[in-house]
Amino acid sequence: MRAAFYCRQGPARDVLQVGEQPTPEPGPGEVRVKLRTSGVNPSDWKVRRGGFGRGLSAPLVIPHSDGAGVIDAVGIDVPDRVGERVWVWNGQWKRAHGTAADYIALPSVQAVHLPDKVDYAQGACLGIPAMTALQAVRSAQLQRGSIVLVAGGAGAVGHYAIQLAKLRGAVVVTTVSGDAKAVHAKRAGADHIINYRTEDVAERVKALTDGRGVNSVIEMDLSGNARFYTSILQPHATVVIYGTSASEAVLPGLWLMQNSIALRLFLVYDLSEADRSVVVAQLTELLEEGRLAHTIAVRLPLQDIARAHELVESGEVIGNVILDIT
Repeated sequence: MRAAFYCRQGPARDVLQVGEQPTPEPGPGEVRVKLRTSGVNPSDWKVRRGGFGRGLSAPLVIPHSDGAGVIDAVGIDVPDRVGERVWVWNGQWKRAHGTAADYIALPSVQAVHLPDKVDYAQGACLGIPAMTALQAVRSAQLQRGSIVLVAGGAGAVGHYAIQLAKLRGAVVVTTVSGDAKAVHAKRAGADHIINYRTEDVAERVKALTDGRGVNSVIEMDLSGNARFYTSILQPHATVVIYGTSASEAVLPGLWLMQNSIALRLFLVYDLSEADRSVVVAQLTELLEEGRLAHTIAVRLPLQDIARAHELVESGEVIGNVILDIT
């Protein structure tokens, strides 16, 4: 099969190759998916570069956790799912071979039915961005009228989080870094948008909430944004954290305790089986009903994987970067 891969860590154009690799066979409890698309996420380039001190996980790595395609073979003890359209999650989590290839073999539960109204490019947006957003919104326990700050509302996760929070009746405040990203967040349903490069985030939040602060924050960067918490959170608020830009963060511990602030951290790759089941079921329902908007910023062929990684790494792309496999 054709696959993109790397055997050492470093810049995209220095280490990524495209060539022939053995076609996988599904083992017991597994399915093989003939992939049509592969989604590129920030974690993909960070792992490729060895961020946070992570070494090479295998002698040869086929990257990417997200993708979509059609099941073309099943292992023993698996019901016949051949021909089923699916999206996959955790394709390259604790495994060497991800979705940047013609085929992937993985546990049957990690290949989720893709509704007919959702195309393969959109299916490749679900594993990390949409699942992270849904788990974050669930953890925030938003109610109608809750005021939530979604950090980075123009990002792939933030874009879904805004939509999901609005579906729960929340008032959404979000931060962005420019005018184009503000437009993108507004289209997702954000009620109030703060440009953190030109505005004082804490002062804007106070003005928007009559000084009370927000009920919850959906946080993409704990280490970068924790300094704002004393100014933007109301007592008994919840901060749901799915990302950070550094291995350590400085927190206002006494203030957090005195105000009964709940910090809830999670890693989308490592959700409990119970949480994963709920998230997958809710996503399936939303997709069937057509209630989620997806944004595909760029589609490139597999052979242009280095360019795709560079685009995601730049942080300037608004929407998801997708590789077309076939």
